[in-house]
Amino acid sequence: MLSSFRYRVRRIMSHIWAPITAYGLLGLFTAIAARTFRSAIPDAWVFKIGADSIDSLLNILASSMLAVTTFSVSIMITAFTNASGSATPRASLLLKADSTAQRVLASFIGAFIFSLVGIISLQIGVYGEGGRVILFAATIFVLALIVVNLVRWIGHLTDFGRLADTVDRVETAAKGAMKERLRNPWMGARPLADRTPPAGAVPIRAQSVGHIQFINLQDLNARAEKAGCTVMIAVTPGTFVDAQADLAHVVGGPVGPDFDDLLAGLHACFEIGMTRSFDQDPRFGMITLSEIASRALSPAVNDPGTAIDVIRRVTRVLSLWDTAAAPQVTYPHLAITGLQASDMMRDAFAAPARDGAALYEVQVALQRSLLALARLDPLIFAAAADDQAARAMVHARGAMAIDADLTHLQAIADQTAALVPGDGGDVLSSRT
Repeated sequence: MLSSFRYRVRRIMSHIWAPITAYGLLGLFTAIAARTFRSAIPDAWVFKIGADSIDSLLNILASSMLAVTTFSVSIMITAFTNASGSATPRASLLLKADSTAQRVLASFIGAFIFSLVGIISLQIGVYGEGGRVILFAATIFVLALIVVNLVRWIGHLTDFGRLADTVDRVETAAKGAMKERLRNPWMGARPLADRTPPAGAVPIRAQSVGHIQFINLQDLNARAEKAGCTVMIAVTPGTFVDAQADLAHVVGGPVGPDFDDLLAGLHACFEIGMTRSFDQDPRFGMITLSEIASRALSPAVNDPGTAIDVIRRVTRVLSLWDTAAAPQVTYPHLAITGLQASDMMRDAFAAPARDGAALYEVQVALQRSLLALARLDPLIFAAAADDQAARAMVHARGAMAIDADLTHLQAIADQTAALVPGDGGDVLSSRT
């Protein structure tokens, strides 16, 4: 799982100001280097470059980059708005973190800053002959970089923010979170089969309202090891908690003031906020895809084709759950529950089943997807798939008027029900 350092670096780099700042500093340092190393240029390399010619070139670059940056920002805002309107506002988080858009916009602003610094430096006469050579070479390099980024940006804009592109991004994010969790189902902690804390366990209260955004498992385990206790984690990334909710339960440890300090330190390992992240939260990807399907099924949009496409994409993501899961205990003083197939499938299928209740084509796609997952691994999926199939049939019976369609849907649901194992089971640990 993500370490605290990697998580925070990833969060910083997801903000568009990070590469913009980096490119801006690069432009500033390049101009400073021309002033600093001008004496290092051999006389044989120095040729007459008029300050006016460089000044004109830099003025063209500065004015062009200002216009291009303004245009690009307006395009990005339009793309964010389109993604929020056609898909879901949650999907705009992925567009804001788009690496190509960040690099291109950052290069434009960096070139603008570079041009301004060069123009000012030329006007006050800080460059000699050698400095103008370095400045001219750097300007040519910046121009080449801008041309490459303009071509890349034009090609990127053909899809950026469109519904198909947005759905692809959400599916990719959901796949990434699912694969990461499947590689380490219990995030390095010991599997926790029974959520009921033992007698004498002391709870760690949330003390605030929001979603669990990140759990610093490395620090949590280090504190528990030092205190000689076990921490039973009651939440996972994405869980919504209130001020009195239990984040974890501490078993053992010191007594007195030392124990109070331990609880405070353990509480600091849980990061709570009002927004969810795709990084450690596979369920967030399922919810976001489900929201896209629900919006497509709304009367204002009336796009069942998109809903069917999302249902199939959700099936593809869940089908990754096809590998045996074995615990990799990196943090022996921690215990946590694994993913629940029932939760994942409810997040994915409940909303499309409700909002597409009257549409046979949506319902048959949903029932076939549930049957496919149940066939893929009955031990993991069959019981949860049967629950969702039964719920979908309840919605369909209340909305469909053609008995033949209902009979066909019920036949598929019956095939799913027939695959349910006698002893049930829907937790990742059932594969061990």
